[in-house]
Amino acid sequence: MFFLLLLFLCSLLAIFILKNKNSDYWKKRNVVQVSGLLSKFYFGNVSLPEVYKKVYDDYPGEPYVGIFLGMRPALLIRDVENVQAVMAGEFQSFYKRGITLNPQDVLADNVLFIDEFGRWKILRHKLSPIFTSSKLKNMFYILERCGRDFVERIKQDPKNVDNPFEALYSYTTASIAASVFGIDAQVKNTMDSPLLDMVKKAIAPTLKSNLIFAIANISPRLLQVFNLKSFGDYEEFFVGVVRKVIENRRNEKQRRHDFIDICLELQDQGMMKDFTTGYELEPSVEVLAAQAFFFFVAGADTSANTMHFTLLELSNNPNILKKVHNEIDEVFDKCDEKLTYSDVYEKFPYLDKVVKEALRKFPPIGMIQRKCTKDTILPVGGVRVDKDCTIVLPVYAIHRDENYYPNPDVFDPDRFSPENEAEIPNYAYLPFGEGNRICLGMRLARLQVKVGLAWLLRRYTLVPQSVVPEHFEPSVFALRASKYRYDLVPRSTN
Repeated sequence: MFFLLLLFLCSLLAIFILKNKNSDYWKKRNVVQVSGLLSKFYFGNVSLPEVYKKVYDDYPGEPYVGIFLGMRPALLIRDVENVQAVMAGEFQSFYKRGITLNPQDVLADNVLFIDEFGRWKILRHKLSPIFTSSKLKNMFYILERCGRDFVERIKQDPKNVDNPFEALYSYTTASIAASVFGIDAQVKNTMDSPLLDMVKKAIAPTLKSNLIFAIANISPRLLQVFNLKSFGDYEEFFVGVVRKVIENRRNEKQRRHDFIDICLELQDQGMMKDFTTGYELEPSVEVLAAQAFFFFVAGADTSANTMHFTLLELSNNPNILKKVHNEIDEVFDKCDEKLTYSDVYEKFPYLDKVVKEALRKFPPIGMIQRKCTKDTILPVGGVRVDKDCTIVLPVYAIHRDENYYPNPDVFDPDRFSPENEAEIPNYAYLPFGEGNRICLGMRLARLQVKVGLAWLLRRYTLVPQSVVPEHFEPSVFALRASKYRYDLVPRSTN
């Protein structure tokens, strides 16, 4: 850690010495320019999405604001037409996520965050079938079992909700683990996941992870020179787990409809090939382990935060909570507490609106990055974005923009009634991103969240309170407020 801190400080010194190199980069292009944003994040006590929101709010009417990530120019987008151009219309110019990785970081450089187009395209193509309706229906028994086990664990020991966010994290991690590795017949409760501690440590924002992000933005080559890895501490363990499970499952005849089934299919098919690009990729254990790890990176923390903020807002809004209870009770009574995929997918319209509004007000990923691959002109404002310039899409700021959401700080699920949702401009709602790189696991995540909330609110209600997070934890991408709490009380009807 001392070495990382020293490297970070040396990098900052280099920026200070060379700061005049691009000091007027955006001014020359007649673009509003703001400097020092990363310093406000690293030496402040807020999330980076909050820093970007302040800039977004300070310049109404501007289609974009010029900023810097280390010594590199970046452009913060304010207009949704430009957001659409970056995420869809000009995708070939902005397909890179702009997240610098060390090629030796096995668990990070082989996931769908990668910038290499051929590798990203073939992995997305091979993984997309996992999230079709038919696959999710087959997998649903896993999520339903996890939802039952979740509330049973709370019932056995109410102290499990002394820290409600930790309880939710246990559920999202365990349900992802079961979706990846299947349900272990020897385990009585799926919440007893041996991966829980590892996932928490790997994903939680820390000084180390923030320093690596900073170094990557200041001088990406340093990642390779000093072999800095985002998930290096977990590489040997996780790859070993996946290898062992694949070997043990190869001789099983019964399908479990989990991710390991997909791994076995991909390995049986041999070399993965993209006939349009000619790209080939071997489905090695390391590559497949990285995809499995990606499920945890993309889903455990984000889904826990979504459930957490949903419950926090329900505790603030008793009338909304009552409507949710009524809907859940009606569905559970009709199905005799044996939820099906169709029940969750089709029969919780109000809960669905509540979750959508929680994702609007508290998007789990508060900002998205893209990297320009060739000089491109944005449609609104007409600025030329040079190759290698980073684009910042401030999701949190857009979701709180009163031009798109009147009274944006008010929690109002009816924003997502069919008639009102149709009025939301395209690309103004981005909890899962949009365009060709929209979150691949979006449907699974929504299913996971709704199953967990449905079972929890069938058994428990919330003590009314009035609590609104003033700030979020210092995180590069996420909006987290894990210390906020609410009191769960057993419902008298159960």
